[in-house]
Amino acid sequence: MKKDNFILRTDSYKLTHFKQYPEGTTKIYSYLESRGGKYPKTLFFGLQYYLKEYLQGVVVTMEDVDEADKFCKMHFGSDIFNRSGWEYIVKRLGGKLPLRILAVKEGTLVPVSNVLMVIENTDPNCFWLTNVVETLLMKTWYPITIATNGFYAKKIVADYLTKTADNTNGLPFKLHDFGYRGVSSEETAGIGGVSHLVNFMGTDTVRGIVFGNVYYTKQDEDMKMYGFSVPASEHSVACSYGITKENEYFLNMLEKYPTGIVSIVSDTYDVYNFVKTMSTAHKKAILARDGVIVFRPDSGDPVEVNMKLFDILWNTFGGTFTNNGYKLLDSHVRLIQGDGIDNEMMEKILATAEANGYSADNWVFGSGGGLLQKFDRDTLKFAIKASYAEKYGDVIGAHGRNIERFAINKNPTTQSGKKSKGGMLKLHKTYDSFMTISSLDSPETFNGYIDSLELVFENGEIKREQTFDEIREIANRYLQLERKEIKYAY
Repeated sequence: MKKDNFILRTDSYKLTHFKQYPEGTTKIYSYLESRGGKYPKTLFFGLQYYLKEYLQGVVVTMEDVDEADKFCKMHFGSDIFNRSGWEYIVKRLGGKLPLRILAVKEGTLVPVSNVLMVIENTDPNCFWLTNVVETLLMKTWYPITIATNGFYAKKIVADYLTKTADNTNGLPFKLHDFGYRGVSSEETAGIGGVSHLVNFMGTDTVRGIVFGNVYYTKQDEDMKMYGFSVPASEHSVACSYGITKENEYFLNMLEKYPTGIVSIVSDTYDVYNFVKTMSTAHKKAILARDGVIVFRPDSGDPVEVNMKLFDILWNTFGGTFTNNGYKLLDSHVRLIQGDGIDNEMMEKILATAEANGYSADNWVFGSGGGLLQKFDRDTLKFAIKASYAEKYGDVIGAHGRNIERFAINKNPTTQSGKKSKGGMLKLHKTYDSFMTISSLDSPETFNGYIDSLELVFENGEIKREQTFDEIREIANRYLQLERKEIKYAY
């Protein structure tokens, strides 16, 4: 089998839906939204990857149709494949998808329960295609969720830096991506890694930087570096020296990296003894070094361990006090907590540090599973639902049969939160937020509303491209506005 047959990139049951819509259906129109969940707003990101990777250009061939036909006969045990529909796309449309997709700009922060993207077929013979691609496009829940989680992580750190530090210049490097090994696939690493980089610039997930270059950098531009890292040890390095030669291990790190930032894992045996012994024995060398030694605990209760290690480093190296009176270690030493970190634990550490009089600027955080893997579609309750349809009516006039237009939506009595929107939709920007306008709710004035959903894809062609730098700039603007709690003036 081919591994990239577009027809088979959908749920099995969707391949049977072409027979199930009402006779004469010509259009199905669907939309994406977050119905709520962990955060009050979502940061839209990741659609451009899916458009470039899966939807643009010629995506269906007769070889695909033949293979999918054979597959469905075996899979369903009967001949129910929509061969004529897929052949139509190949023979009449050149293998390009007759779809139109509108979406809000990537990097935009939108309150939950608002439309983020709409999808509709452009050829009446392919009404069934709209929700076939739901399976693929629904996966945008992942980059949106990772980018949203990162946005709120950045807000947490920014708030504590503002309260306890003299500036927030280091903010983009305060949360480092350790998630490469902990995700489910190479593709997840790329998508999740680049989603993290929308908000932060520190990463060890190389695949995320690659995705940023491939899918969000102009073709005529040279390679761009969207994420940065530093030399760092791990337990395989520390353990290779053994418990009796931790001094050699530490000195080797200093000698091999005489300048710049270097991260040293410190809890292979006794983290308190290691940090205290190495700090005391090599204080002069550390203070003379042009750079920063970052001690990394990797076990134990993160709050307790970090508070104790701060005290050890403060008693050894001292430091200064910020303008707000919080302790800031000498610039040659810092701490990085990379075990057990998610937004909740990070905030717990920073809140405890503030209560103890320690500046948030003493810490950098690293996160793996809590950054890229600890999420699912229900974290922000994402769904794609049909909201509007068209079908041929019974009246035949000079120009053919009339078209009936009608809104469709679900409204289960057992769970009101799953009620879907009806009608054609617009994401209208108000003075300080966004609101979804439906043609069902406002049929007389719907066309008068300005829509923030822009045309991004039509009939196999990508109509809007954004660079990664542009997306970062948009997201950062929203962060500034959220933190200042002022009205959106643009």
